[in-house]
Amino acid sequence: MTWDVWHVAPVITSIFFILGVFTLYQVAFDWLRNIVHEKKFSINDDILRSSFGVIYMLVFIFSMQSTIVGKSISWEFMNFIIIALIFCAYFLNIRVPLYFFVPIILIYMLFNNSLGYWESWLHALSVMLTYWSFNYIRRRPVRKHPFVGYMVVGVTWGAVMWFFVAVKFNLSQRVFLQEWSYLLIFEVLLYSYMRMLLRENDLKGRLVAFANHDALTKTENYAAYVSEMKLLFPNSLRNKLNLSMMMFDIDHFKQVNDTYGHLAGDKVLQKAVTVAQQVIDGNDPNVRLYRTGGEEFNVVFPGYDLPSTEPIVRQIFTALNNLDIQDGEKQIKITISVGVSSMSSSDDNPDDFYKRVDNNLYHSKKNGRMQITAS
Repeated sequence: MTWDVWHVAPVITSIFFILGVFTLYQVAFDWLRNIVHEKKFSINDDILRSSFGVIYMLVFIFSMQSTIVGKSISWEFMNFIIIALIFCAYFLNIRVPLYFFVPIILIYMLFNNSLGYWESWLHALSVMLTYWSFNYIRRRPVRKHPFVGYMVVGVTWGAVMWFFVAVKFNLSQRVFLQEWSYLLIFEVLLYSYMRMLLRENDLKGRLVAFANHDALTKTENYAAYVSEMKLLFPNSLRNKLNLSMMMFDIDHFKQVNDTYGHLAGDKVLQKAVTVAQQVIDGNDPNVRLYRTGGEEFNVVFPGYDLPSTEPIVRQIFTALNNLDIQDGEKQIKITISVGVSSMSSSDDNPDDFYKRVDNNLYHSKKNGRMQITAS
């Protein structure tokens, strides 16, 4: 119809169709990922991307094929299916064991009424090997020219798969070469388009990381803390979940800078973050550490009441108060003061909660330092 009515070659409309399919995937995935993050579901982005990618492409493949299944032209969407295969294997890097592939292939062959054709069985085998090959070169790319490895695999296995299709449907050499050349165009287009998306996503990720992480200590900063509490505080209040927070700072930190220099002070901050994070990681990775001021740090405990924070608070307190930082031939010892509190029903907003923890920290500093005030 596109050629007869609009005089546009089918390959051109196919290009726009493929771009639309992958753009829709990206939009749908971003929407789903935002929901997962907002709801605080403990699902890794890579696992989410892989699971959604497989489901999306399977729905895409079976939906298209259902319109022509059992017909003499049931090969016409083959290039779209191959491109979907490459997308999952190479760009999403979804590792599907070959034994897991078998039931999917069998279901597809049964769906497509092709179980009785030897060409279909060989074609199915070539599909599995194509997927494995793209997975392999994704894990071990040609360092200088990854595009070359990508195209070699695509050209080779594309020819093999189209050969079995041509034999089964008795396609002419002209049709075989035409479809194969279309596939090569689609592969180049897919590579260029996905590289562009991946660069954009990588840039966004770098910008978000830069905005939410402290440049010196690499831990999350005050902006990240505020962003987290905007979601965590009302969610905990609404669902009656426990939420506690520890705030600590390094005692007499100005004296460290004045005595040993600012570079030594930087080392102190970096070492303090490293040690505190090690304690947190050894207990509960859901507990989050933030640098909220010059020498001030907040530790947020989602789901913790005040007594349950004590083991981690004590470990951080003990570890940092026994810390020696080497600066050349000098050893710098530090102490910390701590304030701890839990969210209360009287807290109207995150600032109320923050102020109470801050007041406890101030109490520790005012009354001799190197102590914990919890209430």
